[in-house]
Amino acid sequence: MNYTMLGKSDLKVSRICMGCMGFGDAHSGQHAWTLDEPHSREIIRRGLELGVNFFDTAIAYQSGTSEQYLGRALRDFADRDQVVVATKFLPRTDEEIAAGITGQEHIRRMLDKSLENLGMDYVDLYIYHMWDYRTPLYDIMEGLNNAVKAGKARYIGISNCFAWQLTKANALAQREGFAEFVSVQGHYNLIFREEEREMVPCCREEGIALTPYSALAGGRLSKHPGESSRRLREDSYARLKYGAAHDQDAPILARVAELADRRGVSMTEISLAWLLTKVTAPVVGATKFHHIEGAARSVDLRLTGEECAYLEELYTPHPLVGVMAQNTAGAAGEDHVWSVGRQTV
Repeated sequence: MNYTMLGKSDLKVSRICMGCMGFGDAHSGQHAWTLDEPHSREIIRRGLELGVNFFDTAIAYQSGTSEQYLGRALRDFADRDQVVVATKFLPRTDEEIAAGITGQEHIRRMLDKSLENLGMDYVDLYIYHMWDYRTPLYDIMEGLNNAVKAGKARYIGISNCFAWQLTKANALAQREGFAEFVSVQGHYNLIFREEEREMVPCCREEGIALTPYSALAGGRLSKHPGESSRRLREDSYARLKYGAAHDQDAPILARVAELADRRGVSMTEISLAWLLTKVTAPVVGATKFHHIEGAARSVDLRLTGEECAYLEELYTPHPLVGVMAQNTAGAAGEDHVWSVGRQTV
């Protein structure tokens, strides 16, 4: 495993971040394919053995049980100061808004609950999961700054935002002396490269780490044509994100498979090796040993410039999907956006 610094922070992270959305009580969330606690622990321990020290979860994942499984496993298998733990919080609910709960209080409550779930005194990275159009940005940034000042979060990150939103938030933080976002977790992989328009160059210019999710496109970038899996069959959200672009993406997937066969490695390794040329640490979900083992091997795989160009050549623009499509709806003033979003993150 190789390691790098997370943006301008002093967090030293593995080049692979283990995504924990696949862990948690399936009866508590929307994903039937999630792992129970014993199997989650096995995957987490294997990741640690391979040198993974960076773990990403969220209070939204299986009603907080992902956080609970991760926290208990890390207590048993790792020293707290040797791992980097990230979790995320959702926007205010309709009920909180009606009750007059401020953005600052909302963040305090969400973080305290996440810390309780994790069984930890602090998280290394606290991530604003999606833009909240119904809460003043000042309240969000002050609430996050309060978390850092209280020692409950070492650094803050943001997910599912546009480059203008990131820039606006960090400019406000600079003006007020608040903590700034050090990382962005967006939707980015070989068959969905819309982040390259503005977010990637923005982060490169500002020294902000990119830690993209859906690094393997819900498994599509790890399967040869015709291969299937329970995740591909049952993940309705991944189908929402990638189903409409199947024909558009198929030639790129074929090139990944061809290059993997030529190099004698897995498609996972090819897909992540490409992404690792662009970002700090992709968030890679793992529900089987070979998922995390392939991800770890990708760190040592070096693609040539010609191979990268071959993989990139056939890409054509995609419409925004998933949470970012909802983000666009939120910018247009559609009040239902977060009730939809809560079912899909």
